[in-house]
Amino acid sequence: MTPAVLPLAPSPPYPKPPRLCHKPTPARPLYRCDATRRDFAVYTASAAAAAMSPAAATAADEGLPSASQSPTLHPPNGGATSLLVGIANTRSWWQYYGSGFSIRVPPSFDDILEPEDFSAAMTYYGDKAKVRAYAARFASPDRSELVSVVIKPSNQLKITFLEAKDITELGTLKEASKLFVPGGAKIYSARTIKVKDQEGIRTYYFYEFRFDRQHVALMATVDSGK
Repeated sequence: MTPAVLPLAPSPPYPKPPRLCHKPTPARPLYRCDATRRDFAVYTASAAAAAMSPAAATAADEGLPSASQSPTLHPPNGGATSLLVGIANTRSWWQYYGSGFSIRVPPSFDDILEPEDFSAAMTYYGDKAKVRAYAARFASPDRSELVSVVIKPSNQLKITFLEAKDITELGTLKEASKLFVPGGAKIYSARTIKVKDQEGIRTYYFYEFRFDRQHVALMATVDSGK
């Protein structure tokens, strides 16, 4: 599982879109692009969010849960809009290559990932070894905006008989929202995205939601049990 989380600064119930710009395109239940897996990352998340109009967001692809303690769908009517609607082009952003992934990061963002403690591996092994919380983490100069990458075994979210190869093995877009979106969060949009890579077509789940005064855009996928 490789979720990319973009939490923004605390804001009013309906935050103004940040300085990210993208020309909106007609919303569709399924978004396809010819990007490779390495070129995907944040650029695809941005394109996915920008592709959704307010009307399309009123009913996410599979109708997400509406119970009071479950993620609830709140379409961005009126003042609320997608936080990524401002993205015009990320090609000028510098590209960061991690272990099995790459993302594009805004030029002004700083790398705030703490240095790895190599001595930890010498003290503990196996399940007791210290696991880094983030595979990558960047922040705006005022630290109000964050771009984070988290990689964990998929069986920590849902136990599967065999090693999970695709995020659909964790459930549908609606079912998986309970794994990725905090209970009580207000979901503005949710979408299934297909991306072409070297191994074929990979499925991603995209969720945009507000929780604890934070506006978050999250992209998740599964590859080789992670």
